[in-house]
Amino acid sequence: MAVLKSFALFALTAVAEILGCYLPWLWLKEGKSILLLLPAALSLATFAWLLTLHPTAAGRVYAAYGGVYICVAVLWLWAVDGIKPSWWDLAGSAVAVTGMLIIMFAPRPA
Repeated sequence: MAVLKSFALFALTAVAEILGCYLPWLWLKEGKSILLLLPAALSLATFAWLLTLHPTAAGRVYAAYGGVYICVAVLWLWAVDGIKPSWWDLAGSAVAVTGMLIIMFAPRPA
């Protein structure tokens, strides 16, 4: 259960970060409203807060989060950008998530 809870929390964190970066991208690259910066800032603040909810050292959380971020970014590529991930994208995501599992759940000395 801890694995699913951590993965879900990391996935939510990744969505908050990606959205917080995607909205300014829309403003800068697509000429959308500057008002997108307001929800972008809120999304990035939510991202930072979500990272604090993990019960382990910050460095470990940041390292493990990176693995899930990669996986969510590839899903974003498909769902939002409309680009189907390649086999290599999926394989890389699987490697990254495996790294997250090792970092977060490897046995540690007391």
